Order: sequence, then structure tokens, then C-alpha cells
Amino acid sequence: MSISENALLDREATLKRLIGGTLVFLAIAVVGLFIVKWWPYWHKAFVAAATRTIGASIVSGKSVQPQAVGIAAAWSYTLAYFKSVWEAVVLALVLGASIQVLVPRKWLLGLIGGNGYRSTAIAGAASMAGMMCTCCTAPIVVGMRRQRVGIGGAMAFFLGNPVLNPATVVFIGLVLGWPFAIVRIVFGLALVFVVAWLASRVVSRDAAANDPKYVVPLAAIDDPKRTAAGIAASWLKELWVEIYTLLPGYIAIVFVLGGLRAWLFPPGLTIHASGLGAIALLSAIGTLFVIPTAGEIPITQTLLHAGMGVGPATALLMTLPAISAPSLFIVRKVFPPRALIVAVGGIFIVGILAGVGAMLMMHAA
Repeated sequence: MSISENALLDREATLKRLIGGTLVFLAIAVVGLFIVKWWPYWHKAFVAAATRTIGASIVSGKSVQPQAVGIAAAWSYTLAYFKSVWEAVVLALVLGASIQVLVPRKWLLGLIGGNGYRSTAIAGAASMAGMMCTCCTAPIVVGMRRQRVGIGGAMAFFLGNPVLNPATVVFIGLVLGWPFAIVRIVFGLALVFVVAWLASRVVSRDAAANDPKYVVPLAAIDDPKRTAAGIAASWLKELWVEIYTLLPGYIAIVFVLGGLRAWLFPPGLTIHASGLGAIALLSAIGTLFVIPTAGEIPITQTLLHAGMGVGPATALLMTLPAISAPSLFIVRKVFPPRALIVAVGGIFIVGILAGVGAMLMMHAA
């Protein structure tokens, strides 16, 4: 057999391996999301349409007074939170490892690797299928960044999953009313794509690409010398690294925030709140607090029924899902600090603008 024939066979084998790895990743994503997100949300939409609710507020239950600050409050919130998200967390960890090991880096970078409008738009659009909360999106984003996906695309995917979640938008319309859903869509699009674009602009592309923290060995599926057993070993290694580096801090921060929620959401702030000061303060709290997917809806519904104004309620509706202290902890090593500062600041500002905009719109109507 000639050298050219051997080279051709090697290329064919490599292509089959790359296609096979990509298909395995897509199968994991589709089956996992169907079980964890798509099918449950399909049924929840009918419940929301019939009852005009999707459950009690995870912050305060059926009342407006959260549980008193302390260990008991922290423990009860942590249990309730992880009971809601544990399946998505498992899927996120699996996908975070899989995107590093099974997806060819050159294909991933060709699709969403740049910092331009195209990569940001594709990543933001792809995020809508995930429907993940910000903390469950974070391990996948860690895998994307370790594959050298650009800041713009990774940030759009990070923010788009919780903010552009189509199921949540439908739930908002059915439970809170379609004006709230329209505000979520309009300001959500601005939040995801403007903040992602700004985050990519404040960091030098060369500096981000050459930073030692982001330079990792070639993914296993791209290495022609790796066997199936070697690829499996790499996958298990990456999964374990995610588990022991991300989960302990993630759980600890959820525990602390849950224990402090009576200070973060006191009735003196939330009930009858309607001014610009309340909008700004609740936008800041919403930017840092952590909730499960769509958890902002029953929280907002409970507070609206208790007398909260439209402006502060809309600020929470925008900022609660977008990002949180635990998700920032998870991605802290894969985004430059300036990019994360822009993300946090941008979400806070958009929350204020959305609150003011909704307040003016509702008053005009």
C-alpha cells in the first residue's frame, strides 16, 4: 500500500472518529435535555395555563416573609434548591466534560470560536435549546472556554440559557401576563447580546488566547493517537476535575445565600416597593442571588400579590435568572476578571432599565 493510500485511510479514520465523537455528544445533549428539561416543561406549560401558577416561591413559600436568617434557613433552602436542580447539575457536568473530550476543537471554534457577531449570535441562539439555569450552564461554559471558545460566544451561551429560555418566557406570559413576557424578551435579547459583545471587547483577543489559564492540551478526540479507551479515560478525568473543583464551592455559596435570604428579601424592601431606589437595590440582589430555572416567576408572583410595584418586580424577573454568585464562582477561572465585571455590571444596569421601562409602560397603559 502506497504512502498516499495510507494517508487517505488515516484521514478517513480520523474523520470517522471526529464525527462519531460529535454524534455521541449530540446524543447525550438531546436525550439528557429531553429528560431533564423539554418533556417536564412541556407538561408544566399546561399546568401553568390551567392554574396560572408554577408553584410556590422558593424564597418565602406562600408568604412574603422568608425564613429567619440562620443555619435552618440555609439548610432548607439548599435542600429545596438542589431537589429542583440536581438532575440538571448532573447533566451539566456530563456535558461540560463531553464538550472538551468528544467535540473536535477545530469544528467548535469554526462554529462559535470567534469574538465577532456571528459566533455570538450562533451561541446565543443555541443556548435557547438548553433551558438551563445559570449555575447549570456554567460547567458547560467552563468546557467551552477550555476548548478556547471566544469570550463573546461563551458569554452569549452563558447568559442566553437562563435569560432566553423559551419555556420560561411562556410561563411568564401564562402566569404573570404577556406584557411581562414581552419585556423579558426585549430586554433579554439586549442583555445577552450587548453584554456578551461588551465582555469580548474589554479583553484583548491575543491576551485571552495566550493566557496560560486558557491554554490546555488538545482535546482527546482531536488527537489521532488516542484510542477509544484513552478518550474514555480523558472523559472520566475531566468529569472528576469538574466535580471536585466546582461542586464544593457551589454548594457552599448556595448554602450561605439561602441562609441570608431573610436579609436579602425583607418585606420592608419588597412589599409596596415601587421607586427607582427599590428597582436598583432589587436589581443588585437579583444579580447575585441563586434560583432554579423559572424560579423567578413564583418569587415575582408572590411579591406582586403582596403589593410590590411593577418596576422592582421586573428588575427581579430580569436579573434573578441571568447570573448569580455561585455561577460566577464556577466560571471565575475561565473568564478574565474584566469580562465578568462587565457581565455583572451589564446585568445590573439592564435590570434597572427593564424595571423603569416596565413601570413607564404599565403606567402609560
